[in-house]
Parts: sequence; C-alpha cells; structure tokens
Amino acid sequence: MEDINGLFLPNINYPADLKQYKEQDLEQIAQELRQYIIDVVSVNGGHFAASLGVVELTVALHYVLNTPYDKLVWDVGHQAYGHKILTGRKDVFHTNRILNGISGFPKISESEYDTFGVGHSSTSISAALGMAVASHYKGETDRQHVAVIGDGAMTAGLAFEGLNHAGIENSNLLVILNDNCMSIDPNVGALKEYLTNITTSKSYNRFREDISQVLFKLSELGPNAHKFVKKIEKSIKGTLLKQSNMFEALNFRYFGPVDGHDVQRLVQVIRDLKDIPGPKLLHCVTLKGKGFALAEKDQTKWHAPGLFDKITGEIKKSVSDKPQPPKYQDVFGHTLVELAEANKKIVGITPAMPSGSSMNIMMKAMPNRAFDVGIAEQHAVTFSAGLATQGLVPFCNIYSSFMQRAYDQVIHDVAIQNLNVIFCLDRAGLAGADGATHHGAYDLAYMRCIPNMTVAAPMNEEELRNLMFTAQQENAGPFSIRYPRGNGVMPDWKRPFKALEIGKGRKICDGEQVAILTIGHVGNFAVAACKELNSEGIHPAHYDMRFVKPIDEALLHDVFKRYKNIVTVEDGCLQGGMGTAVLEFMADHQYSAQVIRLGIPDEFIEHGEQAELWALCGYDTHSIISTIKKIAVGRTTETMAS
Repeated sequence: MEDINGLFLPNINYPADLKQYKEQDLEQIAQELRQYIIDVVSVNGGHFAASLGVVELTVALHYVLNTPYDKLVWDVGHQAYGHKILTGRKDVFHTNRILNGISGFPKISESEYDTFGVGHSSTSISAALGMAVASHYKGETDRQHVAVIGDGAMTAGLAFEGLNHAGIENSNLLVILNDNCMSIDPNVGALKEYLTNITTSKSYNRFREDISQVLFKLSELGPNAHKFVKKIEKSIKGTLLKQSNMFEALNFRYFGPVDGHDVQRLVQVIRDLKDIPGPKLLHCVTLKGKGFALAEKDQTKWHAPGLFDKITGEIKKSVSDKPQPPKYQDVFGHTLVELAEANKKIVGITPAMPSGSSMNIMMKAMPNRAFDVGIAEQHAVTFSAGLATQGLVPFCNIYSSFMQRAYDQVIHDVAIQNLNVIFCLDRAGLAGADGATHHGAYDLAYMRCIPNMTVAAPMNEEELRNLMFTAQQENAGPFSIRYPRGNGVMPDWKRPFKALEIGKGRKICDGEQVAILTIGHVGNFAVAACKELNSEGIHPAHYDMRFVKPIDEALLHDVFKRYKNIVTVEDGCLQGGMGTAVLEFMADHQYSAQVIRLGIPDEFIEHGEQAELWALCGYDTHSIISTIKKIAVGRTTETMAS
C-alpha cells in the first residue's frame, strides 16, 4: 500500500472528515488527492487522466453534498477514483482492478456511496432522474440528486433521452457536464462544436459573471421569485448567445461555463444550486490529466497508460529479444487498410474508440473512408446499414460488450434486410481488469440466434485476416467476427489472404477417446493442452470450429460417430454459446455422447487479469488438461471393469 502523504488527506477517510476543514483548505486537499492518485496508479495501473481532471469537482461535491443521503451518480466511472478515495476506500485503493480487490468503477455492492453501478457511458442522467422521482414519491424533498457526465458521454442517445424526460418532471436534479473535449479519444460531432462556442464566447462569459450573483440573490427572495429569475436568465442568454439555449429548450436551468479546477468557486456554485428547484445543468470546463504534464499533453495515451514512472513519466513495457505477436486489434486495423486498398467499397465505422480498436490506422490512411461517430453504438450500426444499402461494405468495429447497446439495430436494421455489414467485435470474451461491465461474454449467444447472421471467431491472426477477407465478398450478408483483447500467437502474421468456406471448421489433430471442439483464440489453450497430454500418453483430437453459425455439420457428424466424449471450449457464456449449439446438433440428430462444456458460467465475472479469470472460470490450458484426464481415467476404469 502507498504511503499517504500530506497535511490533510491522511486524516480524511469519509466525506464527514472532509467537512471539518475550511474552504480555504480545499485547494491543498485537492492537490494531495491528485498526488495520491498519481502515486497509486503509477505502480498499480488503471485509468488515470480522467480522474485527475475532476479532482476539484470531486472534493467540492463531497464537501457540499450530504452523501450518501444525497445521491451522486458518476457516468462511466473512469473519473471516480477520487470519489472512491474520499468514501472509505483510501486504504484499499491499491487493490483497484486487481482480482478480489475493489472495482475500477462505482459499484453498488461495494459502497453505499456508489449509488449506481456504471461502466458503459451515458447512463447517469436517466439513473439520477429515476432516483429523484423516487425521492419525490417518498416525500424526501430535501434529498439532492447529481449526475456527473462527460461531454463525450453526452453524445449518446440515452443521455438526451434522460434530458428530455427530466425537463418535464421538474425533479430536484443537477446535471454536471464535465467538458474536457475528450472521451478516450478527442470528441467529435456537432455537440463538441456547440460546447466550444459556449466556452469561447467572450461576451457571454464576461456578462454571466456579473449577472449570476444578481440572479442568485433574487432567487433568495422566495419561491415566486424563481419563475421571475428564470425568465430574466433565459432572456439574457438568448440575447447574448443564440446557441446557448439548447439546454434551456429542454427546460433545464443552464449555469456556466465555470472553471472546473477552481475548487472554492465550485463549492460556492454547487451550494447555491442546491437551493434552486427543478432540473439544472452546470457546465464545468476541465482538463483531462490535470496536474500531470504528460497526461495533459497526450490525454488519449494517458487514459489508461499501465505502469509508469511518476517522476520521469516513462511508461513501463515488457521487453523481449524475440519477435512478439501483435494485438488482435492491430491486426484488424492494418488488415482493414489492406482490404480497403483493394476494395474501394470498404469503409470503417467506430463509436468513439478509434485508438482502442485500431480504427485510427484507417482514419489516418484514408480519412474520408473511416468514421468516428462518437459514443453512439445504435447510430453506428444503423449508419452502417445505410451505407450498405448503397453498395458500400461497412466494417463496424465495436467492443463486444458495447455492441449489446445496439442489439435492436443489429436485428431490425441489418439482419432483417440481409445487409452486408461486418461487425468486428473487439474485446470478446473475458476482457480483464475492467470487470463485468466490459467482459464480452454474450456475443456468440446473442448473434447466433439472429437469422441471416454469420458468426465466426478466429483462432489466430491469420484466421482473423482470412475471415475479414471472406466477409467482404459479395453476398456475404451480415457477418460477426469476434476476437479477444490482447495479443495473438503469430509473430509472422501478415500472410496472403485466403477465402474461407463459410460454415467450415478444421481438424487441428486426430486423436482417440475424446474430441476437443474450440471456437476462437481459446483453441490455442487446447493446442497447448494436447501437447502436454500427448507427452503423458493421452491423445485427444482437436477441432477448430471457426464458425458457430452456420456450424459445420459435416464435421460434427464425423465427431459424434467417432467419439463418445466431447469437450467444448469457448471464451463466452455457456448459455446459448458454441457448446449449446453442439448439444442442439446432438439432440437434433439423435446422437448419444458425454458432452462437457467449458466456458463462462451463468454469473457475472469480476475483474482481474485475463489469465486469472480464464482459470477461475475453468477453461484455461490447465483446466482443459484436468478435464481430459478425468475423462481418460474414467474410460480406463471402465475398460478394466469390463
């Protein structure tokens, strides 16, 4: 555990401790909190720049609000490290994102101060509004409800749905817009331009400082004064900056922009806003990575940099003399450019994850053919469908867990119309330290039940390239290709393209007694398992299915005729996944065999390193070996008995 240095932070464990200090002490407390985040994250890893940017806001909110009675909802959760440290988790903060440690995101089961579990963006306004309406229903009129949302998350449709509803409820809701022009990558779109216009309007900003104090004083005259103040304020804003009434048009009282790093000013404003009824929006301008110079300059790189030297800023990376396999996402990015050079119809789409998905490679090489649509997965899918209707071939690249947000669009806008949209699902399977909100556990199951959809997973980099090549062929229809977070297995991966027969698997090795059926990268676990088992005289067969839909029925007929013991292995949920497809085939064709399915069980898996989680769920190399040995021992015992 890191030593906690400073005048104040060592004595602050909960918001009640924070409230014992004077307002003039808060700047020093914020500095100490920021340094503690730097100290811990530099040696333990985690999200970094986002939390540094909201340190002052975090201190101000917990200083003014009566948390946890007042409900504070953080959007996404990347920026909630300071919140965790101030709410009873300072001494265990070093376990952040580690197996059996605290979560990297707010989590209801972890703390009463975490009012809503988050990981995917743009949920905060709707959740906080639900809490506000519930408080009104229960007569808790003194309870405050605050949603902190970034300008990147504000691009999602859900955020606007929440704003639209909140505007007619007249609930006690404060939305704080944390405006830093960033999500993970720089923000895009008209909303970014709109907010920039507000923050750079000199006439508006100069006048609002003068008028804000007058309006607050008028508000104190009584309940009838609020309506009068609101009319004055709306008229002034409409006159000074025509665009500034967007939030006002949704019946929100707009305040700002304010300096999100002036902690005493934030305390004053938040305290004043507590006494104003109805929905309000406070526009805070912050700098992602504030207080760490390198993070301020390169905010994307320092979103989650891994381990680093807090003095020099050097990011620590493992070094090997041998050539290393690339990340699957980079194979995708380079392969997409290669395919696009040969096929002028190909375009790329990603919802706000160009660097995380490596779509930025195509955006740099072919900027007019690659689109970052912002945090808007539903739009990304339907936009792709629109492109496909006009003869283009869209590669829609979305994290597996984020694709869940656009499921209706996949069915309604792509599959029903049988459009050739290629879904490249990054971070499929157990994604690691981000935990349950980010594991791509369900795509095999939720994609294979959709008519017209082809569902595939490559075992290595070469197969990923060939699946992408196959998917862009004419009349391929809707196509889903999933691949995991992290590195592949082939340093020499850039090989000539080869079209694959859709729905055909391949035999990796022949064997006896038992057959192992795998889908995707986990096939490499089975290769390693077979090698060790062979050295011990046990020889299972191994098949790489490649496709879970259409599944290779000829291969399965051969397997069920030859083997009475079958083990399926997948980095996905057991309910409805590849193993289930094999059981369905067995039942439909009246075969009889012992089928053991290895994969993600019917529960939400916590955070930890990928290898730890594969072992925990029982489908890593060691687990496959153990399973096969139990079968082999059972068969040997049966033979001896007979």
